Amino acid sequence: MPLILGLGLLLALPTAAQDRPTSASDVTKAELDAVFATLGDSIDKQVKIVGSDTDVAVGILHRGELESEGDVGAIVHHQVTEVYYILDGSGTLVTGGPIDAAREFPSDSGVVAELVGPSAIGTFDSGTSRPVSAGDVVVIPAGVPHGFSQIAAAGVSYLSIRVDPDQVLPAGWVSPVISR
Repeated sequence: MPLILGLGLLLALPTAAQDRPTSASDVTKAELDAVFATLGDSIDKQVKIVGSDTDVAVGILHRGELESEGDVGAIVHHQVTEVYYILDGSGTLVTGGPIDAAREFPSDSGVVAELVGPSAIGTFDSGTSRPVSAGDVVVIPAGVPHGFSQIAAAGVSYLSIRVDPDQVLPAGWVSPVISR
């Protein structure tokens, strides 16, 4: 996991020397565990958003068992790229292609304001399916629809490193679970 966190922090480095941060930001296993323990019925909780000229957020997610028997749900983030690191479990992730019946999330929703910025949901018209399991990394660029069509009985847990070059997420935000 340190390699993935290092990758996320590397992506956060600005290009102009005068804008470079003067220290690194950490997301510890204890912080991840604390936020993960509060997921409850929620799927996705942000842990931290690290600010620079390209903000990087770290979220932790868990999805329960899923067996799609028809349309597969899709979400697309218009400005935020996600890097998934699968921690535990497995499933089938679908990415790409157009989505049908797309509906934008309200701009004042937690999904937009705190998690992933302006986004829409719908169902896949097409896409590429791939199995994912513990240890896999998937990079989902902004504008690429994605969603799970199948998740094993044990569910799937994963980190989402969210690259936010347009700074649509609140820089410096820290989960209240770990705020000091």
